[in-house]
Amino acid sequence: MSPARNVLATEPVRRAYSLLGEFREFALRGNVIDLAVGVIIGAAFGKVVDSLVKHLFMPLISVVLPGDLSYTQWKWEINGKEIPYGLFLGEVVNFLVVALALFLFLVKFVGWLHQARAKKEATPPLTRDQELLTEIRDLLKQQQS
Repeated sequence: MSPARNVLATEPVRRAYSLLGEFREFALRGNVIDLAVGVIIGAAFGKVVDSLVKHLFMPLISVVLPGDLSYTQWKWEINGKEIPYGLFLGEVVNFLVVALALFLFLVKFVGWLHQARAKKEATPPLTRDQELLTEIRDLLKQQQS
């Protein structure tokens, strides 16, 4: 077998190992693990919100509105076809609760943390003495060069 054939035979193997190494580096990064944790927590949060809407909000809405039917049975019938608008309204309320929770967390809470960190990291302006010392330091550096 010629040396050229050996190189060609091992090149796909090298590429496969390189791809595997790149994937391992990507998958074990902290960002991917954080994302996975976020997805799991998000799914659990979605179930809690769904239960909140189905078992608390919508039954309360059906108590306030006239009629003796549950919101799951609110339907329009057009030409023999049922359109379950009560279920749709439940999903809209579900979306609004999730959107409100995300707004409060991302815009208000994380924004508040960011502002607190920015205030903490902001350096106060230099005093006149500090400005003069900085100028003297810069002049000394220039003379040494």
